[in-house]
Parts: sequence; C-alpha cells; structure tokens
Amino acid sequence: MKKKSCMAPNKNTSTPKYKAPKNACDAHCHVFGPHEIFPYSDKATYWPPDGPKEDLAKLHKTLGLDRAVLVQASCHGIDNRAMIDAIASSNGAYRGVCIADDTFSVKDFKELDDGGVRGVRFNFVTHLGGAPDLVKMENVINKVIPLGWHLVIHVNAEDIIKYADFFAKFDLPIVVDHMGRVPTNLTVHQEAYKILCEFMKKENWWVKISGSERISPHGAPFYDAVPYAQGLVAIAPDRILWGTDYPHPNIKEHMPDDADLLDLLPLIAPDEETQKKILVDNPARLYGFED
Repeated sequence: MKKKSCMAPNKNTSTPKYKAPKNACDAHCHVFGPHEIFPYSDKATYWPPDGPKEDLAKLHKTLGLDRAVLVQASCHGIDNRAMIDAIASSNGAYRGVCIADDTFSVKDFKELDDGGVRGVRFNFVTHLGGAPDLVKMENVINKVIPLGWHLVIHVNAEDIIKYADFFAKFDLPIVVDHMGRVPTNLTVHQEAYKILCEFMKKENWWVKISGSERISPHGAPFYDAVPYAQGLVAIAPDRILWGTDYPHPNIKEHMPDDADLLDLLPLIAPDEETQKKILVDNPARLYGFED
C-alpha cells in the first residue's frame, strides 16, 4: 500500500526574538525514525521524512529550549522504540507520551514508565484513522492510572463536541493537543472552543497552546491563533503547555519556522511569570522534571 508522504520541516530555523527562560520545555515534539532502524508502521496513514533525535536537538539549541516531551506519533504506531531511544540519550532532559493498545500488559507499561514515559495518547482525528475503540481505550487508561500517568487526546473540534460525555467520565489528568484544532476562521464563539474552555475549568484538564500553524488558514506569523491561546491561558494558567510540534507531520501548506511559533508566546502571555509557568513550571510538574 502506498503511504502518504509529508512535507519536510524547515531545517533553517531562525533565531527567535524571544529568549526562553532556563529549563524551558518543548512539551510537544516528535522523533521519526531513522526508518532503517525504527521502521514505520504498516498501518500508518503517512510515512514522514526521517526526523531523528539529532535534528530535534539542533532545533532546541537554536530555540534556546532545555527540555522536551516526545509525543509518539501514529506513523510509528505502538512501536515506541524511537522515542525511548531518544529519551535515553537525553541525560534526563526528555520525557515521553506513548501510543499503546489493550495488548499492552501492566509490565509493558512499567517498562515504558522506567524509560521516561508519563502519558498515553489517543488519536481521534479523521485523517489519522478516526476515533479509537472506546472500550479498549478505557482498558488502557485503567492500566496506566496506577502509574500516575495522564491521558493525551488528539482531537478535531467536532470530536470535543461528540465525545464530551466520554471524556468527562475520567478524573486523571487529560491533556488536549493543539488547542483542540479549533479553526480560527470560526471565531472564539464556536461551540467546540466554548466546550474546550468549559473543560479547562476542571482541575484535571490541561491544554497545549501548540498547533497555531494548524488552526490558522493564513500562514505565518499565525497571529490569528493568539486569541484562542489567550482565552485558555486566562482560564487555567497553571495547566497550560506549549510545544513546537516539530517536525510538523501532515502540514499541507504553511510549514512554519519554529522561531515564529516561539515568538507567539510573549503575545499570548505578556508577563514573565505566566511565561515561566507555561514553559518551565507546568511541564516540570506534569512530567517530573527536576532542577
């Protein structure tokens, strides 16, 4: 079966104008391959260009970021080895979020935990295969709760509406990727964004103010995403994360310069205290980073 290809990331990242604080964390990024060592899944809907750990480290050096959370992407499926390898080489600077199914045993999850994984991710978006089997998903969640893990959900705006009752039944920390992918051309008054804001009033809900390049139809510098992020920060500044999403899989157009994405942060949160919460304190608390 022919796999969908992806645009390669911009590897000529600019130096951002914004200087991140010490121990700032990119809380949503990926490693892909090298596929000769860590093959892509035959079930994946896309096979991206290799995005190895060395490229990620180079990006973070340019951006001035010291920590990262590697999020398993669907191209590798439930084979988390590339992520675990990158975490092991990071000298404590990386944590991970895995993809798993209900074939994983308690022992399997303990081994991932020992390798630096702190959460499990489920994709609901249509272009990645659509919603998972909710019964199997709940079985996985019950296995990771004793480890103190959290649930990461990658959803489209309509999924927040459709599965609102299902998500509301869990009391472990729930992290929403990319601001729920709410499209900026539908304004902050759209139903999905309102539901996301209501969920963010609950103490166990978190959101990543990442994916500005995904929700903006206009391209760089993605200023139209700023009000959405501002609204979420205003509700729960202690449960906000930020990430690059490098190397930006499945971007159809407007491949970002990651410096532009980091330079949105002082527009979203003008005061240094909130910036430090988003980049340092919040990810440290959720992922167990230590000074």
